[in-house]
Amino acid sequence: MTERVVPEPQRRRRKPTKQGMVLSEQVIVETALRLMGQHGAAALTVRRLGAALGADPSALYRYFRNTDDLLLAIADELVGRAQQGWRSTGDWRADLRDIGMRIHAAYQAHPQAAMLAAFRTTGRDNEVRAVETILGVLRGAGFQDEEAVRIYHAFVDQSLAFAAQDAAALALPAPALAADAGVWRVRYGRLGADTHPNIAATAGLLIVDMRSSGYPFALDLLLEAVAARLAAQGGAGAGAGTTG
Repeated sequence: MTERVVPEPQRRRRKPTKQGMVLSEQVIVETALRLMGQHGAAALTVRRLGAALGADPSALYRYFRNTDDLLLAIADELVGRAQQGWRSTGDWRADLRDIGMRIHAAYQAHPQAAMLAAFRTTGRDNEVRAVETILGVLRGAGFQDEEAVRIYHAFVDQSLAFAAQDAAALALPAPALAADAGVWRVRYGRLGADTHPNIAATAGLLIVDMRSSGYPFALDLLLEAVAARLAAQGGAGAGAGTTG
């Protein structure tokens, strides 16, 4: 795609495509997610999207300036899906854990898209709402603004880093994924205590634990550290925010 976006008043296409769909940003994003899920990141092209939508590829320029603009919309869609149904409980720690797990789950549901989108900053509505919500949880807990921003940064980076890493694993071909998992049993499980005493002592635990993501435990460790910092400052902060 090139920079040929159609002015806003002219964007909406009223006539259905060959597939019977009326184009919109949401329809295009959902189709792009489906195509990437089926065919990988290579599916994010104007030609493939146009074919899937039953529309001339040039019609996509009514909605997105280029493929990067579409990718930002996809990234924002994943952020939005992570927030669907979320409600504050009033317990900052429980709320942050729920938000983190929702982010991880939303990206794992679309691993191919997650690998391209997890590290992007969109500035779009869903992302803005997420930033406001997380900062509101932290400021409402009593953190001063500087501390709230630093914790927000660590929390979001941890969530997205694990989301991207785990998505990359899920996107592997099944034989490669199985082979990687088998390394813990075939290689590490056979190392002797005489040469590798620490691995030998924990091999059985490693084989089990390395089958799943380390994110839930890493998130709990982060939240424990955050709670300790809050306790150290007496639970008081400069201004309280709201969670919306």
